[in-house]
Amino acid sequence: MRYSDGGGLSARGRAKREAVRHQAAGWFAQDVSVPEVARRLRVSQTAVYGWRKRWRAGGEQALASKGPGGSH
Repeated sequence: MRYSDGGGLSARGRAKREAVRHQAAGWFAQDVSVPEVARRLRVSQTAVYGWRKRWRAGGEQALASKGPGGSH
């Protein structure tokens, strides 16, 4: 998700979202399907497909928070 204001999240909020992505990475490694990961995390399949793509390209570190936006 990219928002000019960082999604309006505090550092704590960004950390929480990052933790969700890292949980998804664990399931990707176990070959859990995208629909099942989305259901477990209560997020959209679109989001999970994006996370999985990043995870496949760069591993778990690719799912790390990039910090607050607005500096582009």
